[in-house]
Amino acid sequence: MGLPDDTIRIHFEGSAGQSFGAFLAKGVTLTLTGDANDYVGKGLPGGRVIVYPPKNSRFAAEENILIGNVVLYGATSGEAFFSGVAGERFAVRNSGATAVVEGVGDHGCEYMTNGLVVVLGSCGRNFAAGMSGGIAFVFDERVDFTGKRCNLASVDLEPVIEPRDVELVHGLVKRHYELTGSRRAHNILANWAEALPRFIKVFPHEFKRVLGVSRTLQPYIPGQPVPVPELIEALHG
Repeated sequence: MGLPDDTIRIHFEGSAGQSFGAFLAKGVTLTLTGDANDYVGKGLPGGRVIVYPPKNSRFAAEENILIGNVVLYGATSGEAFFSGVAGERFAVRNSGATAVVEGVGDHGCEYMTNGLVVVLGSCGRNFAAGMSGGIAFVFDERVDFTGKRCNLASVDLEPVIEPRDVELVHGLVKRHYELTGSRRAHNILANWAEALPRFIKVFPHEFKRVLGVSRTLQPYIPGQPVPVPELIEALHG
């Protein structure tokens, strides 16, 4: 069964090398104030990894690389919160972990089979290539995700209009802010009604088939109104 959540908490400061938090067991939380290299959270089987820059940093975390390439490769469960941008191949072959990050390089969520990823910033090329399961939510700040960044061969793109999806994304952004102090998360929460239409749900065709969900749902149109004003107002701020 593993340890209860947060049984062991360890806080680091500085620059971590390769594979920080790799194979981190359930019940263990690693928090890093600084930055990390490649393979953060590799094979994560239930632990929690949190990385954010020092509070006195003068740079904008959401515009700078915080963690390296191939983060969360082959993760099976657990959580990760990164207040900054990841390198290439973020969450490749993720099969169950939940992660929030503020931007990713090329090939994000490649061959992902399960889990949940929220990207609060821009993505590189070829996002979701070969993605067969799980869900990703992308904050399309630059309004270029649908035409230039996402590989549409295996996924549908939809607006975030289902009440449970709206609540899920809001809850994860709020948790990201609470754990990392993210300026990006704070701004999104403070302007929730305006930010929500920028979120895109990335839903794999195969996952829809397994769930029995039709592929005829409303496609994503950048900046379209979101028809759940009551829920937006209830969650605002």
